[in-house]
Amino acid sequence: MPFRSIVRELKEIGEGIGNMYRRGAEAKHVHRHGKSHIAPECSSPAPSSSSQSRWANLPPELLLDIIQRLEASETSWPARRAIVACASVCRLWREITQDVVKTPEQCGFITFPISLKQPGPRDTPIQCFIRRERVTSTYCLYLGLSPALSGDMSKLLLAAKKIRRATCTEFLISLVANDFSRASSTYIGKLRSNFLGTKFTILDGEPPHNSSLPLNCKLQQRVHLKQVLPKVTAVNYKVATVSYELNVLRTRGPRRMRCTMHLIPMSAIQEGGTAPTPLKFTNYLNEHASSTSPISKGKNHQEVDVDSAGTGNTIESTQRAREPLVLKNKAPRWHEQLQCWCLNFKGRVTVASVKNFQLVAAAEPCQNVSAAEQDKVILQFGKIGKDIFTMDYRYPLSAFQAFAICLSSFDTKPACE
Repeated sequence: MPFRSIVRELKEIGEGIGNMYRRGAEAKHVHRHGKSHIAPECSSPAPSSSSQSRWANLPPELLLDIIQRLEASETSWPARRAIVACASVCRLWREITQDVVKTPEQCGFITFPISLKQPGPRDTPIQCFIRRERVTSTYCLYLGLSPALSGDMSKLLLAAKKIRRATCTEFLISLVANDFSRASSTYIGKLRSNFLGTKFTILDGEPPHNSSLPLNCKLQQRVHLKQVLPKVTAVNYKVATVSYELNVLRTRGPRRMRCTMHLIPMSAIQEGGTAPTPLKFTNYLNEHASSTSPISKGKNHQEVDVDSAGTGNTIESTQRAREPLVLKNKAPRWHEQLQCWCLNFKGRVTVASVKNFQLVAAAEPCQNVSAAEQDKVILQFGKIGKDIFTMDYRYPLSAFQAFAICLSSFDTKPACE
């Protein structure tokens, strides 16, 4: 069978799976037309038994060659949907597809939902944009340069809903734009502020990858499910904090922010360093608990503090390893002619706003971080139109972490500006 015919049939399978998913979702919620999203790994219905048996009998060597050629040819959405269709055929196809598809750090592409939790590429940033819906207090992150260039083919990556509470503000983050329930399999995490809106905590719904958990958390995960289900409903892991300096007298210029990434060590941006890269969703305890018991509002949620260190090291090496990555906003310069503070966004930001920022590493001289690495913009965020903002991120941040940091800029901060 020619390669083009195989690709055509794979795309038909992917479109059939997408149509089945959309028909099931439309029975519960109203969707926007023309928008696509990354569906959770467990939500795609299985293809028919006849098509699965026909495709499952391909020799592994031939299947590997087909998927490698497909992955190399389909480098953008929506064409990249064919790769997701390959992983939905059967277990053999899924395993081979996961082996072929590289992480965003290695290839620069976002393919599966887990890609949103993996670090971005080291050289060129992944360019996205955020659309704000004031009426519904929702924020949608799309893959693409801008709505004008991407149009209706924009790829929905993440969505967040802003909820104001008596003592704080929360942004619930999900894979879809119509379900922000913590009991849903599409729930990713949340961002929570303090009363003044000067400090934000990024909470992940998934346990951290390759990090040292507190002893009570490790023991809790080893306990049998029957013993913890009556008490545990959802666990949120504190992975980062975003702080804004107070500026009550408004004499310090634009906002000043610092981000402490508790899961990413400072060594990640040093020569030869690596950042934590999860390969699959592992929060089976939360999924089991959320599917068997309802979640009450704010009472039965546990929060676990984690750090970037491993176990079994010496005290000195452990202290060095536990130094988290700290990001700070790049200081703007004052433009005399324009009478405003300016930053070089390289054409990605066109409207002046107090929300615009660029984040770089805040490293000490003793941490052996090169000057070029300290000048490299890891995350930039800015306004390009009414309720439209661009977000460009790179290694060692993931799309989820970058999106949560940008969401903190949307909250009202009367004491910081």
